[in-house]
Parts: sequence; structure tokens; C-alpha cells
Amino acid sequence: MGRDASGGEALPPLFLRWFESRGWQPRAHQLALLGLARAGKSALLIAPTGAGKTLAGFLPSLADLAAQSTADPQRKRGLHTLYISPLKALAVDVKRNLEAPVAEMDLPISIETRTGDTPQNRRQRQRRDPPDILMTTPEQLALLLSYKEAGEFFGSLSCVVLDELHALANSKRGDLLALGLARLAKLAPKLRRVGLSATVAEPDALRHYLMPQTGDEESLSEIVVAPPGARPEISVLTPADEGREEVRIPWSGHSARHALPAVYEAIRANRTALVFVNTRSQAEFVFQELWRLNEDALPIALHHGSLVAEARRKVEAAMSAGTLRAVVCTSTLDLGIDWGEVDLVVNMGAPKGASRLAQRIGRANHRLDEPSRAMLVPANRFEVLECEAARAAALEGAQDGMIAREGALDVLAQHVLGCACSEPFDPDALYREVRSAAPYRALSREDFGKVVDFVSTGGYALKNYDRFARLRPNAKAEGDMRLRAASPAVIQQYRMNIGTIVEAPMLKVRMVKSRGRRPIGGMGGRYLGEIEEYFIDQLSPGDTFLFAGHVLRFEGLAETEALVTKSNAAEPMIPSYYGGKFPLSTYLASRVRRMFAHREEWAALPAPVREWLEIQAWRSVLPGESNLLVECFPRGDRFYLVCYPFEGRLAHQTLGMLLTRRLDRAGARPLGFVASEYSLALWCLRDPGLMHERHEFTMAELFAEDMLGDDLDAWLAESSLLKRTFRDCAIISGLIERRFPGQEKSGRQVTFSSDLIYNVLREHEPDHILLRATYNDAATGLLDVGRVAEMLKRVKGRILLKRLDRVSPLAVPVLLDIGKVSVRGEADEALLSEAADDLIAEATRLV
Repeated sequence: MGRDASGGEALPPLFLRWFESRGWQPRAHQLALLGLARAGKSALLIAPTGAGKTLAGFLPSLADLAAQSTADPQRKRGLHTLYISPLKALAVDVKRNLEAPVAEMDLPISIETRTGDTPQNRRQRQRRDPPDILMTTPEQLALLLSYKEAGEFFGSLSCVVLDELHALANSKRGDLLALGLARLAKLAPKLRRVGLSATVAEPDALRHYLMPQTGDEESLSEIVVAPPGARPEISVLTPADEGREEVRIPWSGHSARHALPAVYEAIRANRTALVFVNTRSQAEFVFQELWRLNEDALPIALHHGSLVAEARRKVEAAMSAGTLRAVVCTSTLDLGIDWGEVDLVVNMGAPKGASRLAQRIGRANHRLDEPSRAMLVPANRFEVLECEAARAAALEGAQDGMIAREGALDVLAQHVLGCACSEPFDPDALYREVRSAAPYRALSREDFGKVVDFVSTGGYALKNYDRFARLRPNAKAEGDMRLRAASPAVIQQYRMNIGTIVEAPMLKVRMVKSRGRRPIGGMGGRYLGEIEEYFIDQLSPGDTFLFAGHVLRFEGLAETEALVTKSNAAEPMIPSYYGGKFPLSTYLASRVRRMFAHREEWAALPAPVREWLEIQAWRSVLPGESNLLVECFPRGDRFYLVCYPFEGRLAHQTLGMLLTRRLDRAGARPLGFVASEYSLALWCLRDPGLMHERHEFTMAELFAEDMLGDDLDAWLAESSLLKRTFRDCAIISGLIERRFPGQEKSGRQVTFSSDLIYNVLREHEPDHILLRATYNDAATGLLDVGRVAEMLKRVKGRILLKRLDRVSPLAVPVLLDIGKVSVRGEADEALLSEAADDLIAEATRLV
């Protein structure tokens, strides 16, 4: 940017003295953003953890507010800077870090947070008397834009800072945020935008997302790239690292229970550790197991999104104060949290993505010139390879790329209704505004009209039902084409159901003192958080489960609350959560395939894993980088087909469903399938490997690309997957509300309502805008159709069929997944380990 950080001449004297009092010098990228702000330009800053990225984003705002206060101490205050974070915890953390320089320089600047945890009275006061700087989330931005005073509230806005932008841009939350930014551009035309990110594979794509789509390259933001920090120190925990060769690496499973004693020793050896897991279920399990090992009574805490807000805030405050030795946490803490005393990050299981690992490593040691330390803990043998691939990617600074996507139509419907709640809108003017949001730049006027018609009437099939009429003509004057919200009840319904994150129906968990088979109203007790309704439905009074770090005994239901008491049960169930698992990224999957194909990369692997691969090469063959290995073998009274696409669980599940249909037509009589992140196993009554000998199917025909045509359509028509996806789209679009004043719908009520509407639309309006949104979601999310298509294209003409007389070493892990009982989750893995011995012995027998 042409500015020299060493002189610091661009900083106001007050700020320069503050830097000097800390023994700091302003960094070049901090001064670059200050210079761009003075020129009225927007910027995307890409900077490593510990480089002062957050201060760089806010420095222009602090300097501007300080100058305004000096020039006019009696100035009328208004919202100056809006900070948008993907996480509530990050918004709170950034506020705390920003308050330090404001207090030390005695700046008359007010800073507040506004999230779903903010009390209602404070939110109302913020709308009347906004702070200078407001820290919030995309959902709260959408809510603020829905009020009639939005123009006045945002009229003074000078800057919006979007933190960890990469984590938002490529999702439905990103679609909602982009639409909100387009509206802000109308309310505050001179608004500057500042995007902050530490991990960006495609900066130019993120720059286009950040700015309005005007077709003018001059309107794009400047990209500022800070120098990289010190290379992280990353280890992969294996038996050799523990110094105990007798500790075996499991063939299957996801708990990493075998490594927890070593993880506890690592916690003891460091000041503060963050122990990241990939699911809330695993968080509960790991926390409980660490407490069983905690003979030193170390202060170890638990943090995930289903815990009550007070518990989460208490953990965050204790971490900031330096009073905890470890926190077991999910992705609720893996973006941007700045706790300088964290000297070790532990990732339980494989990270599933190179960018996610880089983010988590960045939570350790927020000092740019010192390396962050991380330890990866593979849960099974395949994960050893994935961890090594992720480690290599992190050391190279490689990142996962963004997935191309178009803006979701259900999110657009929600935004259209939100605009109408604020003020009447002209459809043509709103269309132009929506097109300026990057995800919607290709939206046709016809599709936009269908969305507006859907919000207005529900569409052709539903327009005769008054409950779906949410917009009406403004009709203030002749020729007024504007539309407005149909009633105050519609506005209230919108505000209570805003957002794009659709969790499974939840029940509050309340701790009570009285134990009994019948719940008693008014028993008091504190809330622990929320748990999914489907899990509670499976419990009987007296059953026990892990939650919020406690072993709990289920006592019964009282309206929308699950009443529980403390228990000492030895084998509690572990709740699982809908949509909780991360998919394996395409980039990491390709690196794992490469490790199989290049033996020189095996040197970093522990001896048991190397031996596993060598026996596989001797018994069968190893997968290549671009081919598809298919193994067929008998076991018991069944015949198995196992393939190794390495494309992630979602893609493999879709492939399994489609292959099952084809094998059924071929006469193989398939009985079922199971998918892992790395492989897919199907079992049949007839040998699928002999299909080609009966001239019914060759392997090339079985894996032909045309399976994504009629086979996919036929399967979708029969499955319940589209109904579940439709329910989420209906909730996001506002067609079905989860919450309404004075009532809360149960999960069964919501499902019943959405299923009825889905059936009506399928029969009478199959091209309905919500059905299109449903198909798009299913294809890109639950089915991962694009990834299956790329895989089938990649392996065309490169399918390697290997007929075996028994199970191969590589097939053992996926076969061990057959028959797992999901409700007990990790607790069953000890039993599975015992049951696996025969299968492992069979696979590794040399004769």
C-alpha cells in the first residue's frame, strides 16, 4: 500500500503514543487500512493470527471517532461502525479486546454487543440510543433492518467490519448477510466495508462477495495481505509419541478414547489448552472422560452451542482471566477468539478441512513471531493419514477452496418479507438492490417475481389460504406499486423466526432436586441448555445421559422441558445432534488419496499404520490418486462390495443409495450399505463382483455417470430426505413458523405441517419456488451431488476390480461401522473393539 510502518506518521499523535506505551510499532497492514479509510475505500485484509488483524479493522473507526469528538464534543451521537461476527463468543471477545485501547487512551467511544443472548430490554435501548460501535451477528443485522426506523438507525453508519468473512460467505448465512449489506448500501451510500480473514484460498472471490455488484471494477475493495507469521508446530499423536508401543491405533471409531490419557498429560504439561472436537456429542464424552482422569483436579471446562448462555459466558470469562487449564469445545470457539495464554491446541479426531485446522491452530499463542503449537489426535487408522495430510497442508499454508454457489431462494424470501416489515417496497427497485448482492448477481427477474409472489400469497397452490398471505398492496396513492407486510402479526412472526440456522426441535433441560417417575410442575431448578427433542423421545424415566458435563437421570417431561436429576450411572447415553458432523473437504480428500499412492510419504506414519497399508498392498491393492478401487469378497452368507472414493460421508451415502438401486436391478439382491468418510460398503445375497459374467453389469456400467439422472430422480421421489429438506426451507422462508407469540410448536407439529404442504405442492405446483430451493439444498448439501459427479468423471475408465476370498485390511474399518447403535454414540466403542478382533484377524492373516 506504499506506507512505511516504521515511521508511524499516518497515526494520530494520541494513537502513536499509545502504541509506544505498549512497546509496539504499528504494522504496515494496519497503516494501510488507515490510509484506505481516509481515501474512502473498502478493503479485504488477509492476515495471520496474532498480526493485529482486529485492531487494523477498527483503527480507522477509532481514529475517526476520536477526531469527531475533539472537533465537536457535543456532536449528536449515532451508530458509526457495525462489526459482524459469525460467532456470539467472538463478538464478545472482540468487544473485550477493543475496550482496552479505548480505556487506555480515554476515548469517549461506546461499544456494545447485540446477539441472541442480549436481554430484550438492552436491545430495545440500543435501537433508541445506539452505541458508537455495535458488535453483532448476521441474524441480528437482519432483525435491525426489519424495523421502520432502520433508515434512521443506520443513516450515520460509516463502516461495517466483517470478521472471519470466509466462514460466512459460502453458506446460507452468507446469503442473508450479503442481502443485508445490499440494504445497508441503500441506507448508508458512503459506507465502507472491511473484510477480515486469516484463511483465504481465493481472495478475489471473497473480494467480490464483500462489495456491491455494480459491474465496475473500481468499486471493488483493495486486497491487503500481511506477511505470514511463524510456522506452527504441529504433531500427530500416535503410540510412538506416547512412548507406549502397546497402545494400539483403533481400526474404527471416532471417540479417540485410547488417546485420552496422553491428552490429559498434555494438558498437565501446558498452561492452558483448547481441546477441539467436531461434534457436541464428542464434546460431552471427551469432557467426562478427562474428568475421570483428572486426579490433579485441574480446572477443565466444557463449551458448546447447546449449553445455556450463562454457562458459556462463564467459561469465556474464566479463560480470559487465565483461571482454566483446558476447555473442551466445538466450533463455537474456533474462529478468532483471542486468548493469549493458550499455548496448546488439541484437535480430537481429524479436522476434516485444512482451513478449519488453520483456524483452530490460530487460537494458540496470539504472538505473531512465535509458533502456535497444536496436536492432532487421530481416532482411527484412516484418520492417521488424514491428520498427516492436514498437518502437511497447514505447514504449507494451503487452504480449502470456496465452493461456487448461487444465493438460496428461501433466504431471499425471508429477506423480502423483512424489507416489507421495515417499509413498503417497490419490487423493481428491490430487485435491483438484491442483484447487487454477490450471491444473487445472476438472479433473473422472473425468479425474483416468483419469490415475491410466494411471499405475497404462498404461490398458486396455496393462495386460497389466508394464513400464507404475508404481503399486500400499499395502496397509499394511485399508481403506488409498493408492497407492505400484511399485518402486525406477520411482522412479529418474522422477527421471532429470523435466521437461516434450522436446528432440530429442541427441549430445555432443567435440573431439579426431586426424583420420581412423574414430573411435578413448579419444581424449580436451573436450566442447563437445550437438547434435541428426538433424543428425549427415546428415553424412559430412569434412563441416564451425558449433558453439560453432568451424568443426568431423566425424570420426565413438563411441557417443553426435560426434567433431570444428577446421577452416578456408569454407562450413560450420549446425545447426538442433527447435522453435527463436518464433511471431509475436497482438498484434504485428494491429499489422502495421494498418500496412498506415494509410498515415500509413509515414512511419517506410525509402524502399525504402515504395516496395515503394506498388508493391504500384499493382499489386495492400494487405491491410486485418480482410480477407484472396488473390492468384492464373501463373508458368512453375504457378498460384499467395498469401494474407496475418499469423497466424504455425504457423497458416499448418495453413491450407496444409487448403487443399491442398480445392484437390485442387476439381481444382486442388495441388503444394505454403510458409508464412512473414506469408503463405502454394500452387502448382497448374490455376488456383485460376478455381475459382469452374467452380462448384467460391468463395473464401468455400475459406476457410470448416468446414475445421477433417472436413478437419482427415482430415488428422491421415494425417499423422505426431500421432505426433511423442504421443512428446513419452509422454516427459513417463513412459510412455517417455529415460534409465535404465546406458543411454541413441537417438532412433530412442524413436520406434520410441512409434510402436508410438501405433498400439496408436489401434486399441484411441482415448479414451486420452495421445491426448487429444496432440490438445490439436497443436491449441494445432504446429497453432495456435485462431488459425486466429479468423482464419477474422475474414475471413468479407471475402475480397478479386485476379487478377494476374504475381507481386506482396508475394508475392515467400514465393515466395523455396520450395526453401530447411534443413540449411545461413543460409549459403545469398547464393545465394538472386542467384537472386531475376529474381523481384524481374518483381514491380516497371511495365509
